[in-house]
Order: sequence, then C-alpha cells, then structure tokens
Amino acid sequence: MLRLFTLLLMLLSGFTHAGSSLFDVKPEFLPAEKAFAFSSQRLPSGETQLYWQIAGGYYVYQQRLTFDGLSNEYKPSLPEGEVHSDEFFGTQQVYRQGLELKIPAEASGKIKVGWQGCADAGLCYPPQSLILDLGGSPSAAAATEAPDQALASGLQQRALGWSLLIFFGLGLLLAFAPCSLPMLPILAGLVVGSGASPRRGFALAGSYVFCMALVYASMGVLAAMLGANLQALLQQPWVLSSFAAIFILLSLPMFGFFELQLPAALRDRLENASRQRSGGSLVGAGVLGALSGLLVGPCMTAPLAGALLYIAQSGNGLHGGLILFAMGLGIGLPLLLLVTVGNRFLPKPGAWMNLLKGAFGFLFLATAIYMLRPVLDESLWIGLWGVLSLALAYTVWHQRMPAAAANHLFAIASVVFGIWGSLLAVGAAGGSDDLWRPLKVYSATTVSAASQPSVHDAFVTIKSPTELQNELDLARASGQWVLLDYYADWCVSCRVMEKEVFGQPQVMDALKDVRLLRLDVTADNTDSRELLSRYKVSGPPSFLWIGPDAEERRSQRITGQVDAEAFLQRWNQTKEGR
Repeated sequence: MLRLFTLLLMLLSGFTHAGSSLFDVKPEFLPAEKAFAFSSQRLPSGETQLYWQIAGGYYVYQQRLTFDGLSNEYKPSLPEGEVHSDEFFGTQQVYRQGLELKIPAEASGKIKVGWQGCADAGLCYPPQSLILDLGGSPSAAAATEAPDQALASGLQQRALGWSLLIFFGLGLLLAFAPCSLPMLPILAGLVVGSGASPRRGFALAGSYVFCMALVYASMGVLAAMLGANLQALLQQPWVLSSFAAIFILLSLPMFGFFELQLPAALRDRLENASRQRSGGSLVGAGVLGALSGLLVGPCMTAPLAGALLYIAQSGNGLHGGLILFAMGLGIGLPLLLLVTVGNRFLPKPGAWMNLLKGAFGFLFLATAIYMLRPVLDESLWIGLWGVLSLALAYTVWHQRMPAAAANHLFAIASVVFGIWGSLLAVGAAGGSDDLWRPLKVYSATTVSAASQPSVHDAFVTIKSPTELQNELDLARASGQWVLLDYYADWCVSCRVMEKEVFGQPQVMDALKDVRLLRLDVTADNTDSRELLSRYKVSGPPSFLWIGPDAEERRSQRITGQVDAEAFLQRWNQTKEGR
C-alpha cells in the first residue's frame, strides 16, 4: 500500500508539472487580466483575502501595490519578494507565480486596490485597479457564495486532513449518483464472478477502487490545470462506443459462447505461478478499475466543481489531486463493501454459479447500453432496453429451477420482463423518449403537444464567444435577465433537466421574460473552451444568471442536476436579490 501511495504522489506531481509546462505555451503577451488574475473573497473569520494568480514569465512590483481608502493600521503586510532588475523601475522587489494578502476583519468600506506588473519578455503593463467593498458581516459574505465557491474557499482555509475527510464523505454520497452505478456490475463481475475468497475478493476490489480513484484524481488535476472540460475528456463518443463493445464482448463468455484465454504457453506459466491464488490478478483488477474510471466518468456536481475551482485558483495540483483521490475512494467504498461483505452470504460454489454468471452477463450488457446513452437517440436507447428485457425474459424462462416454488418465481419474472420489454419496444417504435412511460408517445395529450414549440425552440443556441457577446449586448440594451444554460449532447443530466425541469409549464412560465441562451459545448474545440473559461465553468450542466447590468449573480449559480422545485427556488432568490 505504501508503494501504491508513493506512486500516487509521483503521478499527481507529474500531472502538475505537465500542466505547468503546457501553460507556458502562450501567446507572446497575455492580456493584463490573465497575466495578473485577481480575485478576492470574504473568509469565515471576517478577513478579506486578496489573491493574484501570476502567469509564468510575468511579475508584479511590490512597491506598485496600493490600497487607497484603507487606513495604515489595516493595510496588509507585504511578504518579502524576489529581487529583480529591469529597464522600467530599476532594482525592485517583485512577486511571481502568486501573491496572497489578507485585510483584517475590522476594516470596512470601499477601497481601491492597485497593482502593476511586467513580462520578462519586455512589456510593462499600465497600472491596474479596482474598487473593493469590505462592508458586511462574515456570515453574510459566506451566505452569498455558490456551493462550489464555498467548497473551494473551505479548501483554502482547512487543513489538508480535514479536507480529505470531508471529500471522502462527499464521495460516499456521490456513489449513489446515476453515473457511478455502472461501476457496480464491473466490480461485481470481477470479484463475485471469479469465485474469489473473501480475503482475495477484498484485495481485488481494493486494487480496482484504488486505481479507479487514481485515474479520477489525475484526470481532474489535468483538466483543472489546463482549463479543460473533464466530462468532455471522458465522454468522447468513440471512447464510449469502444468500451461498450468491449463490455458486450466480455458478456459473451458469461453465456458460454466462448472462453477468453491467453495463448497456451503463457497460460500454463501463469497458472503454475498463481496456482495458490484464486479469483484473478491484482494487476488485472487495477487495470480494469482504471479503465472504468476513464469510461464511466464523474457527474458534474458542486463537490467536483469546487475541487476543480480550488485547483485552478491555487495552482496546487498535488493537494487538489489528493482531495479528488479521497472523493474517488469514497465513491468506490460502497461498491467494495457490497462485493466483499456481501460475498460472504453467498452459498458455496455449485450449479447456481452458472446462473450467477448469466446474471453478470446481462449486467455487462446493461452497462454497455447505459454507456451508449450520450451518443444514441433516446428512442433507439429505449429500444435497446426493450431488446435486453425480452432476451432476459427468454433466458429466465429456460433457466427455471426443478423446485416448484422456484419454477413459479422464474415464470413470474419471465412474464414481467417479457411484458416490459414488449412495451419498451412498442414505445421505441413510436419515437418514445421516456424509459418509464414508453407508451406516453401514443397518448392524445402527447399528439396535441407535438404542435407546441419544443423546449429547444425556447432557447437560443450559442456555439461561439462572438454569438454569446452579441446576445448579452442585446439583453443589456433591453434591461433583460439572461439564463446561460451550459449544455452538451453527451451530457445525460442535461437531457434529464431539459425534460424534467424545462419541460414543466410552471418553469417556462416563470422564465417568460428571461432571455434563454443555451451554450452548446458538445464539441471539444477552442470555442467551447472559451465559452467555459469566460465564467470559469467546469462543465455541463451549469446554469448562470446574468442580471440586467450584465453581471453574473455568482452566488446563485447552479452546478449539476436539480429538480424543477429547486430550480424555481433559485430563480426566485436571484431576481429578488437575495
């Protein structure tokens, strides 16, 4: 375990250095706001934290930092900088990489913060400044933070140990999110299906979960350092389709079509080397865990967005990676317990193992269908579930047990699966888009609703920064609120919210005077990255409220999937200025 932990530190450090080197590939001169990115926040202690993220190859002068309107007793003490000589101001103390200052909680009112910096390549920027309002109580300031901001702020202030514990707990909650459930049949098929002993099963499951969390953390750090969309990195159609095909292939041996075997000479060597070890290889379990972490991918939630925001703001890839790793372990723990502790309650190996292998075969097929959802039309996806249900009905009927009670149970299950599969197939043929109400497409209300404008028609689709700016300018000129909906075709949660939130009449009625802009970031290209980076959005689904003054109400941002009630509540709070 110590070696694995050391490997984690080395990999995360490598990603950090890789991210830093990639950041060095920039235009000759950055805009001032990117070369010296300034941010401030009110801490729970009442202090105001000022932070400059200084790009590589740039620096800020110590003597050019000003705090107009702040009395001397409250001015922050400036740390010692680096001695630097240049053609503009001679020998000076300068700051590189980053600068963090704190203004005491007792300070109040509005102040003007000023700074000036230069580039090593020979450009000196004009002085920059902004007005900062120090008024308000610490509790009020904390209440105006969005969930992802609050988590990022907490990471800045808490000790690493507490942060790891908190995000491990958040991972436990996220384990039951829809995007984490496909990992269950993968892990169960590995441990239970292999007939491993409880001790061996725990080792296999531990290797699986550890490597899954390691990949999860590494990809998160890389995405945050590069400003990339983590979901887009993990949800490419060709990746999902390839791994779905692999899971279909892995399901076939479960049904006895063939056996996956290595060449005879290599198989004999491995068999002799591992004669005392049943249940598979730890390396194989780790590889499978890494692959599942890549292909299943994380849901965009406030905890994930908060961790990515912390890494992006602080540049501390190692701490951020450890936090994401802890969250990944939390996601994997329930799966690990289920297939290890639960494995003890299974009967001894026997004829029932063939039935169990068949069950895992269908779970693998279900996982493949689930993974294909982002790249399939909704009706086709429902049709595949119908076909799977009919195949399951047929298999259950022909696998009835000799005992009378079991016969009745299997017969009932076969009929249920057969009826449900038929309903799904009929609904899919009619273009149904609702898995749980497949025949709704044939109802009179649905037919009459077909002539009504769709939810897509209510939104203006935006695919470039220029289009976005034009729409924002029009909204500001007319004094109109704007809702920015970050959307992608591969985002399953986006589809769910389109149906369950924006498909509700009361929601669309509440938004009738709002300019609705759908920012399509499906493609992983320059325009999508600029749309995401403009408001520092980690990925879809995310919803931003832009006021008539063209400023975002950052504290009311929605990250991840919510229901219609929560969405309306957030909108009411936003327009009331709370």
